[in-house]
Amino acid sequence: MRMTDRTIELDCGKLTPTFPQRLAAGLAPLTSLFRGFRNRMEINTLHDLSDAQLRDIGLSRADLTSAFLASTFFEDPSEHLTRSARNRWRLSLFRSYEQ
Repeated sequence: MRMTDRTIELDCGKLTPTFPQRLAAGLAPLTSLFRGFRNRMEINTLHDLSDAQLRDIGLSRADLTSAFLASTFFEDPSEHLTRSARNRWRLSLFRSYEQ
């Protein structure tokens, strides 16, 4: 007598996404676009600050301009500003260690 083994594969570990999860995943590109637009408007208000105030937060006027030039309309320019401020901070730390 022959015995054949049969296995049933159940996808119990994989849960199906709920409606709110599917809705959030569908709206993610729209929220990302809105966040980029809002950040772009906030960066425009940074132009009103003086050079000393910009220096306090680790930026320069050139950083503001290059953030807009380096990013397209659909990209978030705040990421460029964050990188610029961090690089300037690291450079100042390096210069302080040299002295």
